[in-house]
Amino acid sequence: QVQVVESGGGSVQAGGSLRLSCEVSGIAFDRIFIEWHRQAPEKQREVVATITPTPLNTAVYADSVEGRFTISRDNTKNTVYLQMTQLEPEDTAIYYCRVPGDDTWGQGTQVTVSA
Repeated sequence: QVQVVESGGGSVQAGGSLRLSCEVSGIAFDRIFIEWHRQAPEKQREVVATITPTPLNTAVYADSVEGRFTISRDNTKNTVYLQMTQLEPEDTAIYYCRVPGDDTWGQGTQVTVSA
């Protein structure tokens, strides 16, 4: 059974940084796509970043986070990271990690950015 657990959310001021972690178990980690999504209050959930399987590890970003967020993976820890910099109040949301091949979601982690 695939399990996904996010961590690393918190509250920061605008311009600050946070790093989110997504630990995945129950599947061959290096062979899977991983996505980070977010859902802001009263808005639809949106995908913000995707990383392809090893060895390519290609990253794709939403326009709204391009140049500010970086997705990466550590196959030795079965973990994907989302490094978020230059955070803006508009980045406030619950951030979710997803394994699209299995359609498994984590429980989400709250990110709050104050002006």
